[in-house]
Amino acid sequence: MHYRAIFISDLHLGTAGCQAKALLEFLKDNESDYLYLVGDIVDGWQLRGKWYWPQAHNDVVQKLLRKARKGCRVIYVPSNHDEFARHFVEHHFGGVEVLDETVHTLADGRKMWVTHGDYFDAVVQHAKWLAYLGDHMYEFTLKINRYLNRLRARMGLSYWSLSAYLKHKVKSALSYITQFENAVAHEAGKRGYQAVVCGHIHRAEIREVNGITYCNDGDWVESCSALVEHLDGRLELVFAHV
Repeated sequence: MHYRAIFISDLHLGTAGCQAKALLEFLKDNESDYLYLVGDIVDGWQLRGKWYWPQAHNDVVQKLLRKARKGCRVIYVPSNHDEFARHFVEHHFGGVEVLDETVHTLADGRKMWVTHGDYFDAVVQHAKWLAYLGDHMYEFTLKINRYLNRLRARMGLSYWSLSAYLKHKVKSALSYITQFENAVAHEAGKRGYQAVVCGHIHRAEIREVNGITYCNDGDWVESCSALVEHLDGRLELVFAHV
């Protein structure tokens, strides 16, 4: 499939939770004129504690670089888990542009702000120790999830995300997500944009917030999703099979 633009984030390469094989298949099957890497591509937080880098993760990086060499404009917007890359903003690596944030003009003329969204997370900005603790708890949930889904696979059942289920059941998590989405959309409107795409909260979504098209491209740990722009400017969430 050929799209005008593809937006992906929260790959978390360098962790066991990364669905690298599913991502690789998605990148092989889909081409685009623009490819935006909207943060948390490499998980520096996890790699600092324990090195984990299987061949599939290397294959994803090589595939991204190959797309840039073949003429796709690849733009990388670093975030909190890969904040080391923020030191290289305004540089190019292997044809990949590193930008702190950017604006994508949709085919219908709308201006879409591209930002990871971690700046709207008060925990990340003001209590990083709590963010690290939450990250470890999240990894623990994903570990349980992997064992659970191996069992489900043996029973012929489809993939199911425990962490996504918990987030949707806990009222405080739902309240946080709504506040995050509203804050991002409000800032986009304040800056004069008609749309925004972000990541960070691992919840794929397209919805209108006070006249602003809010989009979250999801992640490649749980939902295995991407936001795509069709040639006519239409936006859609697509999900890979795990």
